[in-house]
Amino acid sequence: MAPTSISLEPGDALLVADVQNDFLPGGALGVQGGDRIVPVLLEYITRFAARGLPVFLSRDWHPPQHCSFREQGGPWPVHCVAGSPGSLPPPAFQAPPSAVIVHKATARNKEAYSAFQDTRLDEQLHAARARRVFIGGLATDYCVLNTVKDARRLGYEVCLLMDGIRAVNVHPDDGRKAEEDMVRLGAVPIRLENLAA
Repeated sequence: MAPTSISLEPGDALLVADVQNDFLPGGALGVQGGDRIVPVLLEYITRFAARGLPVFLSRDWHPPQHCSFREQGGPWPVHCVAGSPGSLPPPAFQAPPSAVIVHKATARNKEAYSAFQDTRLDEQLHAARARRVFIGGLATDYCVLNTVKDARRLGYEVCLLMDGIRAVNVHPDDGRKAEEDMVRLGAVPIRLENLAA
């Protein structure tokens, strides 16, 4: 069970995964209902920023002919090519200037679902003295799941933003199974109402 109330405190950081046009409805790899979590995630960002706590935003930032694309034998349609309209966040998703952008999966021959893989995120979290990471975004069963796995492996406490995630669900239960996996690894499921005012 999620705690009834969590107070944000020094050592907390927010990580929002892959809120990008290609992952939203109508995008190249749109996640059903992905647009509905944008206002929720913006509220989390507002609350962290108001307390001066660090905010990190991961983005898929693929080169053309990335190995994950079907044309190269991968499982996905072309998406989030670096600098393309699909790789950018929607206009409504305005992050504070202090937010740190983490580009991932930037090498043509290497997939990276975790925001930690081949990035400086761990180093940046340490520099920010972060011990507990609140993680949400897209998609539950890929980038969120793998980012949470790495965060736990690296020793971070994790709060999983249940009202700020949506799944691809290539198979119908993928999202639910991913949530169960993350909780089993020690992620604490929370919602906005769990954050103390």
